Amino acid sequence: MFVAKFPDFAAEIQFKDGAAVHFDGAKDMFKYYLNLSRYAPGRKTADIAAVFVTDYYDLTKVDGLSACYVTGSDVYGPMGRELIPFRSESKARDFRKDHRGNSVLRFRGVTPVLLDRLD
Repeated sequence: MFVAKFPDFAAEIQFKDGAAVHFDGAKDMFKYYLNLSRYAPGRKTADIAAVFVTDYYDLTKVDGLSACYVTGSDVYGPMGRELIPFRSESKARDFRKDHRGNSVLRFRGVTPVLLDRLD
């Protein structure tokens, strides 16, 4: 998947050594983050300097660690069902209601089991 084709859903992990990894959506970014030993052998979460996702409404890069994510909505990303990120919880809750989402989660609430359900 070419990330540049889908800037509206782009996500990024920046490492302290200056390296960066780009994703076509928050879902794939979480898969990478939650399984660094598989996708980035030798790296640890302590090596991560920043996580960014794209806010669904204003299409700006926001801090992925403090963002809210809507699951189970009727909005699909480049790879199908997606976690839809928002800078603010109020916008996430409005979106969940308008787009039949299941829940609003913070970063630490996203689990491998949840990601498996999205695939």
